[in-house]
Amino acid sequence: MTTPEHIVQEEKAQLDFSRDMSYGDYLQLDAILEAQKPLSPAHDELLFIVQHQTSELWMKLMLHELTAAIRHIATDDLNPAFKQLARVSRIMEQLVHAWDVLATMTPPEYSAIRPYLGRSSGFQSFQYRCIEFSLGNKNAAMLKPHEHSAERLARVQTAYEAPSLYDECLRLLARRGIAVPASHTQRDWTQPYADDDGVEQAWLQVYRDPKAHWDLYQLAEELTDLEDAFRLWRFRHLTTVERVIGFKRGTGGTGGVSYLRKMLDVVLFPEIWRLRTAL
Repeated sequence: MTTPEHIVQEEKAQLDFSRDMSYGDYLQLDAILEAQKPLSPAHDELLFIVQHQTSELWMKLMLHELTAAIRHIATDDLNPAFKQLARVSRIMEQLVHAWDVLATMTPPEYSAIRPYLGRSSGFQSFQYRCIEFSLGNKNAAMLKPHEHSAERLARVQTAYEAPSLYDECLRLLARRGIAVPASHTQRDWTQPYADDDGVEQAWLQVYRDPKAHWDLYQLAEELTDLEDAFRLWRFRHLTTVERVIGFKRGTGGTGGVSYLRKMLDVVLFPEIWRLRTAL
């Protein structure tokens, strides 16, 4: 017969994690929660640190999914790529909403911590640069901010030299028998992407007969979702920076708001957006 004392002992045993891996052990929470080291006496610096650290964690997952999606597209394995690209878009939505929290920081609050930041800047994020390069926004000058770390430079360089997500999508179209200009399937992958009427015609063939090209049609819409989310991320970044620091130069030496405004004009998958006018 089970007595109340036995029940209490069983409950205590169930709550004793000293011999097993605990939640904190699995997630290495001690290391993560000790990684916030404010340099200023300002109360709001913890917000600034947590905002950027969590963004880097989301970007780590984004790169994990994006790299896998590119690999699957390159090997004509689209079903897992669809799931991975959809996940990238949802991660970007998380990053968009994260700016809402940082936007609660007022200009005087940021000014109190800015002298302690030195020249550190999100502009120097090697993960963000790998994302940009993987999405096709190639720029050799953007390798320089990472030259101080051989390991990080190697990772950014790999993304810079590899075919982008869009490059692999165009090569896939060509393998499926859709006419894509050779200039866009065999090129120097380190060069910025240039939009082309022939590529637009290739995508139009898909969109004009989606039943015959259903997976390619779905792929194009996944790309549209992804860029839509990325544009929102960039725009929210711009408005948050302008709200917090106005038109001051960024700590990393960029023009701040002026640089971010210029980034809004970058179109990653131009023909997929342009063809909508022709349909």
